[in-house]
Amino acid sequence: MSRTRSYDNSGRVEAAAETRRRVIATARDLLVSEGYHAMSVAQLARTAGLSPQTVYNSVGGKAEVVKAVYDVMLAGDEDPTPMSERPEFLAMGEAPDRAAFGRAYAAWSASIYARVGSLLGVLLADGAGGDQGLRDFVSTIDRERRTGNGHAVDTLERRHGLAPGRDREELVDEIWTLTAAEVYDRLVRRCGWTHEAYAAWLGDALAAATAREVSGRKR
Repeated sequence: MSRTRSYDNSGRVEAAAETRRRVIATARDLLVSEGYHAMSVAQLARTAGLSPQTVYNSVGGKAEVVKAVYDVMLAGDEDPTPMSERPEFLAMGEAPDRAAFGRAYAAWSASIYARVGSLLGVLLADGAGGDQGLRDFVSTIDRERRTGNGHAVDTLERRHGLAPGRDREELVDEIWTLTAAEVYDRLVRRCGWTHEAYAAWLGDALAAATAREVSGRKR
C-alpha cells in the first residue's frame, strides 16, 4: 500500500521571508541615505546582492518596495496586525477624559514619526515631481492615516462621547491635518524643532481639538 509523503516547505517559506527582509532593509538604507529618486530596482538588487527579478518576486517594483519599507518602519515590525488593533492603540481608551485621550493619541502618533520620520523626510523633500508612484504613495498613506484617525475618534466617542456640538467628520478633519506627515516634516526637518518639541506641540493641539466644545457652527 502506498503512502502519501507530506512535503515540508517551511525552509523555502523562511528563505523567502528572509529575502523579503533583506530587500526591505537594503531599500530602507538606500532611501534614507540617497533619496527616493536616486533608488532604482537595479541599484537595490545590486546592493542587496540579488537579481532584479528576485526583488520583483519577493516584494515588487519600486512603488511596492517603498510602501513595504514604510509599513515596516511605521509598525516597528513585520507583524501584519493593523495599528488600530494593537495594544498600544487600544490602551488609549483608558484615558480618563477627552483631553487626556488627545494627549495619548498625540504621544502614540509622535512615536510613529520617531520611527518613520527619517523616511518621510526623504520622500517629501523633493516632492513627487512627475513620479506617479510617489504621488500614489503619498495619497495612500494619507488615506490610511485618515482611516486610523477615524478609528481614534470612534474610540474617543465610545469612551467619553464627543464634546458638545462636535461633528465627527470635522474632528477627523482636524486630527488628520494636525498629524500630517508634512506638518512633522515642516517643523522637525525644515524648522529644526526637536522631536520632543513636536510631540509636546501635538499633545497640546490634539488635547484642545478633542476637548473643545462647539456651538452655533455648521460645516
